[in-house]
Amino acid sequence: MKEHGDTKPALARTMGLGALIIYGVGDMLGAGIYALIGKAAGMMGNAVWLAFVASMVAAACTGLSYAALGSRHPRAAGVAYISQRAFGWPFLSYMVGLASVAAGLASMAAGSNAFAGYLLGKESGYLAVVIVVYIAALTFISFWGMRESTWLNALCTGIEGAGLLVVIAVGARYWGGVNYLETPASAGAITAPLVLSGAVLTFYSFVGFEDMINVTEEVKEPERNFPIAIVVALAITTLIYITVAVTAVSVVPHAELAASSEPLVEVVRRAAPWFPPAVFSFIALFAITNTGLLNFITGTRLAYGLARQGLVPRVLGKVHPRRKTPHVAILALMVIVLALALTGNVKQLASATSVLLLAVFVVVNASLIVLKLRPGEPRGRFEVPLFVPIAGIIVCAVILWHADRAAMLIAAWMLAGIAALYLVMRSKNPVPE
Repeated sequence: MKEHGDTKPALARTMGLGALIIYGVGDMLGAGIYALIGKAAGMMGNAVWLAFVASMVAAACTGLSYAALGSRHPRAAGVAYISQRAFGWPFLSYMVGLASVAAGLASMAAGSNAFAGYLLGKESGYLAVVIVVYIAALTFISFWGMRESTWLNALCTGIEGAGLLVVIAVGARYWGGVNYLETPASAGAITAPLVLSGAVLTFYSFVGFEDMINVTEEVKEPERNFPIAIVVALAITTLIYITVAVTAVSVVPHAELAASSEPLVEVVRRAAPWFPPAVFSFIALFAITNTGLLNFITGTRLAYGLARQGLVPRVLGKVHPRRKTPHVAILALMVIVLALALTGNVKQLASATSVLLLAVFVVVNASLIVLKLRPGEPRGRFEVPLFVPIAGIIVCAVILWHADRAAMLIAAWMLAGIAALYLVMRSKNPVPE
């Protein structure tokens, strides 16, 4: 698969190891835990932590596969390039690349709804206005430059991390006060299908580690720094999530947590009445903003990389001569995410994001297996045993099997639209082999 436009302005390498770790942690923390802890508790009860454990296993297996592949081939739209290199099938590469873009946009749309809900409350008549302003602001920041986006990412990550540490600090004294295997009456006893269904929803909280491969063209020494960053970011995020989940159900009964529009604000309100709720709501807004910004950056870099590979209209691969950002892709994706944000809801969009990404992860893990078994295939500076991608496929497939049918339908419609776009692109401009 050839790339096009190599004489045009390239993306600037401005990110070091620390910035990439912050990027990954900031992308995974945020909208997922702030927006979905209540909904996950409604499904799993006090056993919500089990859903996060199951999600972590799936994320860790696949994260290690991404680390190995990113060490071999650090580039924007890396998943599309890697699947093409492994299977030599442009249609599959196209579907994987665009599914990753769609998942990022669905995630950003879910975050924009959560942002508006935290700012105004779910019943406000101005939610749509806030959503539009929020997306427009992120569009401008993404256009202005990666260095500026990285600084905002670092600021938001620090603030959102502090917010989760506040939850843990004020709620730690409640640990051990409830049965952590108690489930809602409607769910019955803990079963594997229940845990896996919860994992589909909470897996959204780990979305972000896969984004890191798509900014590697803007990372210094990516072959070395990318594997280290993805492993460290996953470890930090997992520790925080499980601790927050245990703390939340220790402080607030799971039924009340599920009914709250600001679940973590409710936890702090109960555990520390002296702590101003408005401050924590403000922290939550930074967390959701961070996830939205990074989702948007990832989606636009994916579109940029796919355009350079000839898989989407090449105009999306244009780089602004002064800002060194893919400005056409940024504007095009802004329109799409606005449509999703104004027509969807948080739970459906989050679950659809998980479904799309789990399907992509199956292909990514399979690609690593093929490349590892292919004689003469160059190795990277970071390698994993063959059982890691095999385990990644099994875990992701099992979780997919237990996905919500409504989320599966949304994801299926998105994939159908991607396939239709492929046929249009192929008829106008044959996709390069």
